[in-house]
Amino acid sequence: MGRYVIRRLLQMIPVFIGSTFLIFFMVYALGDPVAALFGDKAPDPATAARIRKDLYLDQPLWKQYLHYMGQIFKGDFGTAFNGQSVTELMASAFPVTLRLTLVAIFFEIVIGITLGVISGLRRGKSVDTSVLVLTLVVISVPTFVTGYLLQYLFGVKWGWVRPTVSPDAPLNELILPGIVLALVSLAYVTRLSRTSIAENVKADYVRTATAKGLPRSRVVTRHLLRNSLIPVVTFIGTDIGALMGGAIVTERIFNIHGVGYQLYQGILRNNSPTVVGFVTILVIVFLLANLLVDLLYAVLDPRIRYA
Repeated sequence: MGRYVIRRLLQMIPVFIGSTFLIFFMVYALGDPVAALFGDKAPDPATAARIRKDLYLDQPLWKQYLHYMGQIFKGDFGTAFNGQSVTELMASAFPVTLRLTLVAIFFEIVIGITLGVISGLRRGKSVDTSVLVLTLVVISVPTFVTGYLLQYLFGVKWGWVRPTVSPDAPLNELILPGIVLALVSLAYVTRLSRTSIAENVKADYVRTATAKGLPRSRVVTRHLLRNSLIPVVTFIGTDIGALMGGAIVTERIFNIHGVGYQLYQGILRNNSPTVVGFVTILVIVFLLANLLVDLLYAVLDPRIRYA
């Protein structure tokens, strides 16, 4: 297992370099950070040249990338155009989005797998049909529609929750945004769980466990569910990074100053250091989540071993 983890970590290095260089190229080569810094006003040529030199923008793109990576390994992600360091922005944004993501993953796992198991065990019946129709509706409705609708109903009309999240973003205020963020993924988890359960419920090992007289609850939880969770775990693992980076719409609706909010502001203002720094961390999150998923395979299925 240890050798496998080391090998996977080494394989992540070229993926990380390629991903970050592509991001760096798209942000810096396809836009002009100095022009964005001055907005609609044309900068003085001498001032623009001095800023380019200070930001290392007067060098070839590959040298800019090497300089940027060297600064990252020192813990320096640069400075945003408002004068605040990107590291400070990360320190305030990532904990908020991490809490929001954990809330979303919790609902995604608990509700999604539960509905999937119930639907898979009753395949073809009214419960199964209802779950399939409900998940199809959830997938079809855009997140911004669901978000504004739930915000209006629960926050404005009924007053059960705050319509917007306070700056501290306490966990209890993130429940509704977490549900909104998780809805589409929850629907996919439900359908994946349902399909996997329905396929494995007639497998030989399930019939053998039932023939031995094991309680139905134990057959489902210890045998059927454990072997059916591999595709679900794969989806959830890759979804962690997607939820953290794709919470722009949800965070905008509920005024959450997290990663999505900072990325939106960075893209809107062409704030290159902010965009590249945040996306670099999200790349690392994606890579570590994929590694964790691979390690969980052996926990779910004892037949899987890593050399």
